[in-house]
Amino acid sequence: MTFLTARWSDLLLVTYVVPADALAPHLHPALEPDLWGGVAHVSLVAFRFLDTRILGMPVPGYRSFPEVNLRTYVRHGSDRGVMFVREFVPSRVVAGVARLLYNEPYEAAHLTARVDPGADGSVRAQFDWQFGGGVHRLAVSASRETSLPVFGGDAFLTKEHEWGFGRTRSGRLLRYRVRHPEWPVRAVVNVDIDVDFGALYGSAWAFLNTATPDSVIFAVGSAVVVDWPEVGATTTTAREPVPNRR
Repeated sequence: MTFLTARWSDLLLVTYVVPADALAPHLHPALEPDLWGGVAHVSLVAFRFLDTRILGMPVPGYRSFPEVNLRTYVRHGSDRGVMFVREFVPSRVVAGVARLLYNEPYEAAHLTARVDPGADGSVRAQFDWQFGGGVHRLAVSASRETSLPVFGGDAFLTKEHEWGFGRTRSGRLLRYRVRHPEWPVRAVVNVDIDVDFGALYGSAWAFLNTATPDSVIFAVGSAVVVDWPEVGATTTTAREPVPNRR
């Protein structure tokens, strides 16, 4: 059953190599890290939600908005997907609905996005948000021309996932299918990252402040369909909460 439809546009994905044990506090026991080249990764992702509809109906005032999240890559058997450390949107209503229905770690923050053409034929997307007592920025300039990434390459592995995973408040595995066509990408020419990962996601992630990204992707995006969540097996293991540093 379809829960949400929207268009995800101008996706920036900044990916870092991280120790696999850094993911342990956030993983449901039924999941395991999806390792590429034998190592684990997380991505800082910023994009625009456009024409959002819940159960086929637009919600006045909440149809278009930006989101920024930190996500990691996991497997459940043969199914590959993503799991979120924390997600930011500019609306308390949107954050509240996501926490209620999906138990996702959403927070409301003052968050803006703009996408501008450059005089040199490039496209620049910039996301700015306030949280944890600071102001954070992610901006990427890239070519207007697009291409499809090589199947199985870093760009393909980073952006092409069919499943989102989490857990219910009672400890059951929760998963939901995300459907969209393969996204074309732009050739990145400049990256501007001014983010305090410790303030946003807890002190355990502060090491990313000085880390060099493993890859940076600017994806065009497309229409997406998010299905109603499925609930799986029970576990008594509790997920360690991300500190709230507002």
